[in-house]
Amino acid sequence: MNLKEKKCLPCEGGVKPFSIDEANNYIKFVSGWNLVGVKIEKEFIFKDFLSAIEFVNKSAQVAETEGHHPDILIYSWNKVKIIIWTHAIGGLSENDFILAAKLDEIK
Repeated sequence: MNLKEKKCLPCEGGVKPFSIDEANNYIKFVSGWNLVGVKIEKEFIFKDFLSAIEFVNKSAQVAETEGHHPDILIYSWNKVKIIIWTHAIGGLSENDFILAAKLDEIK
């Protein structure tokens, strides 16, 4: 499954979030991401603060282009944690894994 080639589709709710089985199937296609409850998350580590900020800015551009906005946390001067889920459905959808795959391409 080539998630990075797909485009996030608008989600206004009204669809069911992924089951645990569906989420476990999709998590195999994104490297280093972890299922945490109804979200996926990943920590990225950089050589310095400015590299972390550059990654955050690029991530924001990708998220805006996809219309799918994650939580982005910068901490310990060189670490970035990204947490993704589909807010409108309170859980995971294919969009979350598409965004994760595209963010992996940045680093």
